[in-house]
Amino acid sequence: MSTRTHSGGHAALDVLVIGGGVIGLVTAWYAARRGLRCAVADPGPGGGAAEVAAGMLAAVTELHHGEEALLDLNLASAARYPDFVAALEDAAGTGVGYRACGTLAVALDADDRALLRELHALQERCGLRTQWLTGRECRRLEPMLAPGVRGGLRVDGDHQVDPRRLVAALLTACERAGVVFHRALARQLTVAHGRAAGAVLADGTAVAAGAVVLAAGCRSGELAGVPAEVVPPVHPVKGQILRLRVPPAHAPFLARTVRAVVRGSQVYLVPREDGELVIGATTEERGWDTTVTAGGVYQLLRDAHELVPGLTELPLTECRAGLRPGSPDNAPLLGPSGLDGLYLATGHYRNGVLLAPLTGEVLAECVTGGGPPAVAAPFRPGRFAVRRAEEVPA
Repeated sequence: MSTRTHSGGHAALDVLVIGGGVIGLVTAWYAARRGLRCAVADPGPGGGAAEVAAGMLAAVTELHHGEEALLDLNLASAARYPDFVAALEDAAGTGVGYRACGTLAVALDADDRALLRELHALQERCGLRTQWLTGRECRRLEPMLAPGVRGGLRVDGDHQVDPRRLVAALLTACERAGVVFHRALARQLTVAHGRAAGAVLADGTAVAAGAVVLAAGCRSGELAGVPAEVVPPVHPVKGQILRLRVPPAHAPFLARTVRAVVRGSQVYLVPREDGELVIGATTEERGWDTTVTAGGVYQLLRDAHELVPGLTELPLTECRAGLRPGSPDNAPLLGPSGLDGLYLATGHYRNGVLLAPLTGEVLAECVTGGGPPAVAAPFRPGRFAVRRAEEVPA
């Protein structure tokens, strides 16, 4: 295949973003807003993990033991969301389905209640504001909940956004900001004089750029030409998700996001303003498989039915499976890669939509010569290079 060079082989671009999912798009938009000449390489921009995400902005209810640094990152991004949404909706001229509706996490039996109590204690130790409710108080907030609910946590700061509308708005905002789209897969990183200098696309086009941001989700580790020591250690984690439709006669069905642990499995229900109800999501280590399975659909409907029995009357409109970009510590890789000119924005796992505004800010700062804010420092890609060096036998 012949190779064609974009704009005569000179660095016509300041930034080439590889990957057109929510992370790649927000990075391109933030860079373009700073006056940088920017392009995105992706055969289908607007797809990726966000296409099958529920859009929970769950900095508090996604907290796990040992992830306090990630909590700080998630909270920092959640705090940026109102201004981010306002700027994006103004730039795109369309809404993104942002709802400041809060979240209710509930327990269905004694074991679930004990786990939720432990989570509440952890939240309190971290200085988070959550409120423990009795089962009756939970049902007063959400009358559709099952009578057997034993208790719950009211989290007023965990909100939601519609990821599909968010990505559509980012596409429009990028186009209006002058971002160029190359609708082809990036095949190989171009390295010249010891630094990243662009990429060769699957159609043979060579795109030159002063900086490259690798934001290809779970495929970020597959780009040829990236030196082995800086290849991001990301892998796919499968998630199946369902969408139901709430007819006007059944509305309002739920006022806020409701989530629970049912027999050890996480389940959540996210009600949209337009009547859609999203149920998710499984977590499966199945490699690159995106098959929707009877078992996955059954698990989600079974657990959601125990939580909200009335949902069995709702039409089922979609069953999908997607791949989240996991990392060894379930946290993102943000910033310089170790190869001059190559930056990483990947490995966001379950928090890609939540971390979109902060990721865009961090990468735009990095490619313009600055450093990431202190809250993002623990998520530099180099943390894994240190681990790999320690694992090499003497």
